Amino acid sequence: MSKIAFGVWDGVVHDPQAEAEGAETRLSALTNFDEFDEGNGIRAFFGDRGFFVFDENVSLVDALYHYMNKAAEQSCGACTPCRMGTVLVRDALDKMRRGLDSPLDFDDIEMLGEQMRQTSLCGLGQTCAVALLDVIRNYRDKVETEIAHHRPIRAQHGMAYMTAPCIEACPSKINVPRYIDYIRDGRPERSLGVLLQKYPMAATCGRVCVRYCEMACRRKFVDEAVGIKTLKRFVADKQKGPQALKFTRDMIRKPLDDSMKIAVIGAGPAGVSCAYHLLLHGYQVDVFEKSDQAGGMAQIGIPSYRLPKDTLAMETDIIVELGGRFLFGQQLGRDFSIDELFTRGYKAVFLGLGCQEGTALGIEGESVARDGYFSGIEFLLKVHDHVDGIERLDMKGEVVVVGGGNVAMDCLRSAVRLGADNVHVIYRRTREDMPADEEEIVAAGAEDIHFHTLTNPTRLITENGKVTGVELVRMEQTEPDESGRRSVRPIPGSEFTLPCDTFIAAIGQQVEDGTLVEGDGIAFDKWRCVSADKGLATSRPGVFAGGDCVTGPSTLIYAMAAGLKAARNIDDWVQLGTQRFFKRSRMRDLISDNRFLASDVVEAPVRNAYRVHNPELDPELRKHMFGEVEQTICEKEAYAEAQRCMRCYRIYSVVTQHAIPEGAS
Repeated sequence: MSKIAFGVWDGVVHDPQAEAEGAETRLSALTNFDEFDEGNGIRAFFGDRGFFVFDENVSLVDALYHYMNKAAEQSCGACTPCRMGTVLVRDALDKMRRGLDSPLDFDDIEMLGEQMRQTSLCGLGQTCAVALLDVIRNYRDKVETEIAHHRPIRAQHGMAYMTAPCIEACPSKINVPRYIDYIRDGRPERSLGVLLQKYPMAATCGRVCVRYCEMACRRKFVDEAVGIKTLKRFVADKQKGPQALKFTRDMIRKPLDDSMKIAVIGAGPAGVSCAYHLLLHGYQVDVFEKSDQAGGMAQIGIPSYRLPKDTLAMETDIIVELGGRFLFGQQLGRDFSIDELFTRGYKAVFLGLGCQEGTALGIEGESVARDGYFSGIEFLLKVHDHVDGIERLDMKGEVVVVGGGNVAMDCLRSAVRLGADNVHVIYRRTREDMPADEEEIVAAGAEDIHFHTLTNPTRLITENGKVTGVELVRMEQTEPDESGRRSVRPIPGSEFTLPCDTFIAAIGQQVEDGTLVEGDGIAFDKWRCVSADKGLATSRPGVFAGGDCVTGPSTLIYAMAAGLKAARNIDDWVQLGTQRFFKRSRMRDLISDNRFLASDVVEAPVRNAYRVHNPELDPELRKHMFGEVEQTICEKEAYAEAQRCMRCYRIYSVVTQHAIPEGAS
């Protein structure tokens, strides 16, 4: 990496001499800064916490102009310091870089910058002047020298990027503050538009998303994170049907000719998302699905009390409404091969296979259990068929579920609804270590499920193949290792037996059709997942893959993000024969790799206002039905919740040696 010439970060002035003598500083630990794109070195970087320069010949005036121009463009206009300050500073810097007399000098600019920093109402205004002030207060001689002769400054290459902690945390990079702004402005149809630009399953995601955005929300430092998922559901439910279809149809590019066909294998969230974006790009898309319904794991793996199937169907049907086709009952390896798809004229193939095969525990007695034994996915499929009226499933007695993820929680809560007398969850670590969504764990507890943490199964007890009990052992935590993580180990002599009529192993899944896919020339990795590069291209040219079959069992939002990324790269491969460089993705990598988004408290005082929660059915009522537990908030509640967003926007910019190639976001 190039050495930093000068800069300021978090108020600390970079000292090249101290670094040369071995002193460790925040800026000396930068990573991934060698080049922005191939052969295009980074000359300078500006952000919400300061700036640093690699090339002493960089024009700070021109760089600050582009940074403040982005701030002025993105200012919401709600407060005067940001609305007027960004424009005044930008215009003054513009005059300076053109060699003209400016109405403001650097003292005036410093005063305006400080006013923005201290009195703006949102994160954009509070942080956009930080680098500006650092330059004026520490390197004023440099900027004064630049404008001393009143000559135009040569324009520099680079880009500016606006983001927020919630945006960066979202796998699909949804502009969360923007869709919340539209709710606050009384324009929920535009809010839905922000969501539909990224994926078609907004109402589904508004019910089952695991809320990475809320984990990153800075409002949590004041009281509680903004109910981003709750607001997403409100928008999607309010604008569902014709409004969503109208918006997506307006996004379709000019349809390509009939020969531009793409095959998508798997109608789960990844496949539906990929098909959706390919249709918006103008391709003809056929989705091959081995079952008779679209939705994949969202269809069979998420019970109706969390995700009503009519809601899911309404959103997957958008594929047909946009001109795509679902070809149900079509299984890879049985009805067609990848070779055949290319022979039929498909230009590319996307593998959106799910992980629909359960993983065994590997304990004694498991291999002979035939009656009363299920994998988590197998059980949820039977629950799905029961709710759909295909095959009745009744439960009684003692039910034991092993696992601590969302699949385990779904199994537990479904067993309660099917009539089990008692339902137990076995987890080898502590409750705090459970990977399931906290809301799901709390809901399970409210439905009288018995938690046995720091407990592990060692033997399954059967009689003539019928499960009758499970032998368990108590576990204890070890001392923390170097990373601070505690492991667990069995406590000798602590074994005990729990009566059990139904045993469900909900500990993981794997790709069901792996052998068939390998036969078509697709490489797998050591975890038995499809091997794909950063652009989701597989070992076979023209074949891309994404979702659970690449990452292993993951979340709906990750699968939909993979579908979007794959569609973008498939379009590049078909049209250009290669993948374009995406400058916004590169900026995201810089921000992520260097942890530029600080986990800080808010800069301005905010009045406490605790979040709105979705109304829920009473636990005693919902335990006996598969009707949806959570309900949608009302318009008044949505407006109140939207007011809690602090718009924690941040701006980052780079100055580069050469022009940055154009690509999509």
